[in-house]
Amino acid sequence: MDLLAAFSAQRPIELPTPADGESLPVFAALALRRTTREFSDLPLPPQMLANLLWAACGVNRPVGPFGATGRTAASASNSQEIEVYVVTAQGAFLYDAPAHRLLPVTAQDLRVLALTPGQRGVAPSAPFQLIYVVDLHRLTHTAGFDEPGLHDPEVQKSYYFIDAGLIAGNVHLYAAARGLGAWFHNCDRAGLARQLRLRDDQRVLFAQSVGYPAQA
Repeated sequence: MDLLAAFSAQRPIELPTPADGESLPVFAALALRRTTREFSDLPLPPQMLANLLWAACGVNRPVGPFGATGRTAASASNSQEIEVYVVTAQGAFLYDAPAHRLLPVTAQDLRVLALTPGQRGVAPSAPFQLIYVVDLHRLTHTAGFDEPGLHDPEVQKSYYFIDAGLIAGNVHLYAAARGLGAWFHNCDRAGLARQLRLRDDQRVLFAQSVGYPAQA
């Protein structure tokens, strides 16, 4: 698969089946986990991108809590309320975890919006920016245990911030195991919400840059 051609075509992209091969042991990957702020513009191979997204929040078992699919990252009442968008120079795509594919959203390069507004000395050089978006409808209409906190805006925050962090942690760990760099950071939430055409009950939370470190 030619990823650049696939992204440019703005059609759904069926990702390769996750198959990581040989990776570092967990303790070795944890020892190498760090923040990388300078990236090469070299794109990731399709298999590595597929593995990265699956590690982030992919389906790892057909039946998980409350009868829904299980994911590599936990969520409140297994609501799976965090959506991951992949932003590239060729456009933005939504990761459809159950089908393990990317769905086109826009052909615009939104990578500048995936960085902190006004931050100096940082260019959108990473080939991929992951955008974390919460879908509040999934919390208030969960298939799991419908506890009162899922309807309380302040409690919701504690849930979706933690759930986004769990996904970001998976990305950092996979990146360390495969020699990639990762950086979890703020972003232009309002700008991204407009360009991604989010609903009122969806909110941009954070972004994460991923790619080969510049020195590599």
